[in-house]
Order: sequence, then structure tokens, then C-alpha cells
Amino acid sequence: MTAAAAHLTPAHLAAAQRHLVAKAIAEFSHERLLSPEPTAGGGWRVVVPDADVQYRFEAARTALEHWVVDEASLRRLVEGEPADLDAQAFILELQPVLGLSDQLLPIYLEEIASTLASAAFKLAQGGPSADELLSADFQAIESAMTEGHPGFVANNGRIGFGVSAHAAYAPEADRPFRLLWLAARRSQSHLALGAGLDEASLVSGELSAVERARFAARLIELGEDPADYHLLPVHPWQWENRIAITFAPDIARRDLVLIGESDDEYRAQQSVRTMFNATHPERHYVKTALAVQNMGFLRGLSPAYMRVTPGINDWVAELVAGDATLRESGFRVLRERASIGYTGDAYHRTPAPSAHRKMLAALWRESPVPLIAPGERLATLASLLHRDAEGRSYATALVRASGLPAEAWVRALLGVYLRPLVHCLLAHDLAFMPHGENLILILNGHVPTGVFMKDIGEEVALLAERAVPDDVRRIISPVDDEEKALAIFTDVFDGVLRHLAGILHTDGTLPESEFWRIAAEIIDEHGSQHPSLGSRVDLRADAFAHSCLNRLQLRNTLQMVDLANQSASLLYAGTLANPVARSRAVPQPVGV
Repeated sequence: MTAAAAHLTPAHLAAAQRHLVAKAIAEFSHERLLSPEPTAGGGWRVVVPDADVQYRFEAARTALEHWVVDEASLRRLVEGEPADLDAQAFILELQPVLGLSDQLLPIYLEEIASTLASAAFKLAQGGPSADELLSADFQAIESAMTEGHPGFVANNGRIGFGVSAHAAYAPEADRPFRLLWLAARRSQSHLALGAGLDEASLVSGELSAVERARFAARLIELGEDPADYHLLPVHPWQWENRIAITFAPDIARRDLVLIGESDDEYRAQQSVRTMFNATHPERHYVKTALAVQNMGFLRGLSPAYMRVTPGINDWVAELVAGDATLRESGFRVLRERASIGYTGDAYHRTPAPSAHRKMLAALWRESPVPLIAPGERLATLASLLHRDAEGRSYATALVRASGLPAEAWVRALLGVYLRPLVHCLLAHDLAFMPHGENLILILNGHVPTGVFMKDIGEEVALLAERAVPDDVRRIISPVDDEEKALAIFTDVFDGVLRHLAGILHTDGTLPESEFWRIAAEIIDEHGSQHPSLGSRVDLRADAFAHSCLNRLQLRNTLQMVDLANQSASLLYAGTLANPVARSRAVPQPVGV
């Protein structure tokens, strides 16, 4: 048992604390919750109100009010004397400034503690260097990621996982495990299938004949008819901690039957509740409900949402495949081909919905592995924001290994990432959630040549009224043109590219002015190639609303936004100057 917590050492904790406090200063300053003051020596300081505590550090300030804090320079002074860096103490000291309520403070502190524990685990694991990642396979890159979400400070909460569960099921643990399979009575469950897929082909594609026979035999042994049941995959943690207890009456009635374990081994992805089939990589990802609390959400899956997910995916996939600009950009989606949800429980009969209705559902998503050509490799987009234990950037390693000038490499990346997302918005009013873990890069010779967009059913949105099939109407969320532009400004510029531009700039790989000049050119080139669009969405405007993620989590650590009305849930802190604004005097390119 003690070995499970062997990563919790003073040395690992000190390194984790330094990184997390530096990140907290950077992101809270970005969201204008903190206002660092310049010091006489050329550095910066954050002073705690009504206390003799201050934080001193050096930092580079780049576009979009991005702070790149030099972690090694960071010092905490208490009554003028050096003191240990402590992320929880930092939150307690600045609670009034952060607007964190007394009621939610302990929960946020727990998420901070869990994030520190995860960081300590990753430090103990070691992990490949940035150069070693250049030859690593898809899943090795996935498990090597250390940061979690780049914007959120408390980004590895996973409240509910114990230390043994973390070691078994966290993506950074890189340990294979087997899924459990339940039989769910057909009259109490719903299976939705994408176009051209039937239940028999889905099941035979995911389970061997031996497994199917074994599962059927278990039902027959109990006196049940296998034809009366759907097959439902569940995470082993969910079975152990929630299903066997929370759904005990359903199991006793045999509306749910545990029928066995998969022969295939799976590996957890960055989202924790999505699993990649390591035994048969060409088979589907499996995404399951997982009742752990992380970054403002209980990570369940709604059977009601799952019911129309395949239809939404088919509609989006057909639109993307039928658009010549998206095809030329190498932009594809990974379809969620099937979904299943169990609704026979008492929780689905309560007057008001609750998290208990999201405990038993799953979906099957296409794997990118059989969809790439010889010579192509896959890597999560999150890897472009990754630094190894020595602080070396994987993005810079890719640029250098490619043999291309940094400008050409960034142009290739933005051509397959920014350009198609701009096109989806302007041509189709279609917005994705294109952050690091939701996008997979296709690399050839270490150069981005395409992407796979995923997590379609839960996070895609149509931002204007359109005639669509009934199953697709759920994703319609009309907004005005300024808010429509935030699909690029917030989710792409602020959520991903400010971090990447900062990394390349501080590495000396590419000045940020050159990075944003290329981004502006990509947008203008798209406009000149599609003059008929005539959109009123201005991506070259002077400024845009500053949507703040940490403010959402600090306001309500249990539910950051109302998924049924995400737009109304957002919090803003004024505006940000647009780094690609027409009015900006873009400097001439300089040497790298």
C-alpha cells in the first residue's frame, strides 16, 4: 500500500508547488484577477493584501496578456523572509481577490491538492524527453503529457480517484486495463447507431466470437435470454465505486448484469474517461461515464445526450467531408458511431435531473489509426504545449527535426488547424471545442499535414438557425456575430495559440510577432479565396471579449457552466487586444 504513494516526497512536492504557483500567477494575471507590479530590479511582484506576503518573479509578457513566468526566479517572501512555495497557501492568501466563496474554498483546495499529487506522480515517473517524443508512438505521446489543461490552474482534480485508482487508471500511469461489460435490459436502455451500422456489426467489431459466446453463456446460466439485452461497456472504477452500489436494485432485478471482462486491453486518454484499444488499435475508442469530479464537472455521460450523438456525428461528418476547403486543409472528424444509455433506474424518475442520471452510458468513437497513410504519425495537439522534465519544448523539437524554417512549420500547423476552423465558422456557422485533447495532429516528417477533430457529440455547436434533421437540433445555439467570433478568439487564439506562441517565442524558435503575422495571413488568405462568404464575423477586429475559464471554476467548482446554455454561463473580464487586428502595426519578420 505504501508504494502507491511513493511519489509523494518533499522533492517532488517542491517541484510541483513551484510549477503550480507559477502557473497560478500567470493564469490569474491573464484573467486580470491579479495585477503584478514591476519591481526596481526589472522583475515583478504580487503583493497579498493585508498581509506581509509577496511573490517575486521574472516573466516575459506576450500578446493576449500572456505571462510566461520564469519558474526558477519565483520566490515567496513572508515578513521579508524566504518561505516555501505552497499552492494551497497561495489560494488561501488570495481568496478574497480570487472571489472564491467560503463554501467552495475547501473543494477548490482539494482540487489543488489533487493537481499537486498528479504532478508529483508525473515527476516520479520521469517520462521521455522532447527529443525522445519525436520517435514515440501515438499512445506514448498521450501518456507523456504532464500539464493537463493549459489554462486551468486546478486541472487534475479527479476527486473520487484514490491513490491506487490513480496508479491504475490515470493516463500518465500508462497502465493497460480491461473494461467490464454489463448486459442492460433492452426495455430499460437505448442503443443509437450511426448510418450504415447495425448492432451485430458493432458488437462483432468490438468483441471476439469467444467473448460474445462467454457473455451469452453467463446470461443463460442466470436463466436470462441474451436477446433481451444490450451490451454496455463500463469503466472498472465506475463499477466498483458507483454501479454496484448506486444501482444495486437494478442489478438485483437483473436489469443490469455483470457479464465479464474484455479480452482487449485499453489505455486511458487525457480525458480519463475515454479509452484507446491497445490490443486492437483499429477498433473504436470507448468513452464511458466516470463519476469523478474534475475541472468543474462530474465526468458522467448523459443517456439523453447519447441518444442523438451518432446522428449529430453523421451530420457533421457529411458536412466536413463534402467541403472542398476542409478536405484540402486535411481536416477530418472522428465519428462517434454508436452510443448506449441505461435509463431503467429510479434516478430517471425523479422530478428534477441530477448527476445520477449520467452514471451509465457509453459511446464508441472511430480510431484514427486505420485512417492514416504509411509514413504518417499521430500526436495529440496538447503535445505542442508540452515541456519535458528539463523544460524542453516538444514543439521546438518538432520544428528543428522537420528541417523547415520555423515560419514554414508554423504556417503548416495553422493551415491545418486555424484555417479549417475559421472556414467551419464562416461558411457553416459551425464551432468545435478545439483544445489540446480534442484534436489529433497528423505528422509527416515532423510537419503537421492534417488533423482529426473529436468529441463531436457533446461539444460541437451551430451558432445560427439552420434547417437540420431533428436529431441535430440540439446543437443549435444562435449567437450574435461578436460572440460567434469567440469560437476562434477564445477557443483557438486564447485557449491554444497564445500558449504555443509564448513557447516558441521564449525558446527563441520564432518571435511571437512573426507567429501572429502568419496567423493574420492565414485568415486573410482564406477571405481572399472565399469572397462569396461575406461574413460579418470580423476576425481581424481590434479587440474581443475576454472570456475567463478560471473565473468560472472559482465561481462554482462543482458546475462551471450550464451545458444547456453555455453562452449565458460565461464570465468576462473586459476585452483583449486582438494580436491579428488590422490596426496593429505588425513588425517585419526578424531572425530566429
